[in-house]
Amino acid sequence: MQIDPVTLRRFALFRGLDDAGMARMLARATSRRIARDEAVFEQGELADYFYVLVEGRLMVSQVTVDGRQVIVRVVHPGDLFGIARALRRPDYPGTARAVVDSRVLAWPMSEWDGVVVTNPHLAVTAMQTIGQRLDEAHTRLREMSTQEVERRVAHTVLRLIDAAGRPVAEGVAIDFPISRQDIAEMAGTTLHTVSRILSAWDERGLVICGRQKLTIRDRGGLEHIAEPET
Repeated sequence: MQIDPVTLRRFALFRGLDDAGMARMLARATSRRIARDEAVFEQGELADYFYVLVEGRLMVSQVTVDGRQVIVRVVHPGDLFGIARALRRPDYPGTARAVVDSRVLAWPMSEWDGVVVTNPHLAVTAMQTIGQRLDEAHTRLREMSTQEVERRVAHTVLRLIDAAGRPVAEGVAIDFPISRQDIAEMAGTTLHTVSRILSAWDERGLVICGRQKLTIRDRGGLEHIAEPET
């Protein structure tokens, strides 16, 4: 399927490219449709491609040495992902799975060095992407080390709303299906604990819980839970 360059220019990654640069990038790319629950790649697979998400949402998870699955990030439209070459590793460190029907652009990993050399803007974006992921990892580690679980869950929900919030009549909804188990993995806690916290927030009018749906009615209330001293 052909990709409209106008669509891509909505994303920061492509805004620095002139028409010739955009044409070179697209000439090397393959468009792929990813059905809901389908994996773009699996943890440990040889990293043959790197990607940009054009439509939909993905979740990247890792299985730890003791067999636990942890969601490490959500991939949003315009995000660069699967950049194993930039991480100096031959395989994918996690599994990227679609949570809704999605579309990606894929480039052979062998093209990475040439793409970076001829597109300095992409090189800067890749560095920013890696830096952002490190910052997110440090933030989550700090929260898990120093904060009680309700604060961690509040921070997790607020980050999701900031990245993927959609205004609705009742407040702001996370605009892709998300389960309580997903939130538990992001916050570093258990399904039982997240279920208890969300049910309590629902009763207090802070959120509206549904099956794989979450709507925030009172952001200020969640911010107070996340940072009670402010």
